[in-house]
Amino acid sequence: MHSVVYEKIDSRKEVKIMLSKKAWTMKVLAEKLSQISGKYYSPQNLNYRLAQNKLKLYEMGFICQILGFKMEFTEVR
Repeated sequence: MHSVVYEKIDSRKEVKIMLSKKAWTMKVLAEKLSQISGKYYSPQNLNYRLAQNKLKLYEMGFICQILGFKMEFTEVR
């Protein structure tokens, strides 16, 4: 029997890392996310949703696209 370790993905930490690599602020990201998604995101609301782990997968996809990263799902063997 194989033992699988599940770890919680900290989306806020990942976004902060991506932001720091691009030297962007949460405000700039919120503005770009609002433009690309057609839905308004304030920096405070975006930060709260990240902290509470309430971001939808498609929203994380938009964030990655905006910041020049990609999400990848690979099969674990």
